[in-house]
Amino acid sequence: MLRGLTTTTFFADDLDAASAWYSEFFGLQPYFRVPGGYIEWRLGDYQHEFGIVATAHAPHDVHRGPAGAVTYWAVDDLQATLDRLIALGARPHDPPTVRGEGFVTAGVVDPFGNVLGVMANAHYFDVLGKRA
Repeated sequence: MLRGLTTTTFFADDLDAASAWYSEFFGLQPYFRVPGGYIEWRLGDYQHEFGIVATAHAPHDVHRGPAGAVTYWAVDDLQATLDRLIALGARPHDPPTVRGEGFVTAGVVDPFGNVLGVMANAHYFDVLGKRA
């Protein structure tokens, strides 16, 4: 079951330029960086994650038109969720990938052509625990 929004990712060829542009827009600096690969901010009421991935790491071609975004939903069991989505007719898009300790992403393409991201996300459950 989808638990809640974890991370929205956009893509950029130039992470430094994207970091500067979004930092100006958000009014804050990224809190997390993977040199040459990823930058991330936490923002909003629930400290949702907004990330930018280097285009070279995108699971699809982002140069044929607008790159769009992959939004990741927190799930309790990543593999069980992927198995269910595929059983319902989704196609694998991005295999489970460890992004750091406590953070694993994956994605499928639904029968309608949309990318649905799912994620095991320690930050989501930390925030959820603080609300209890």
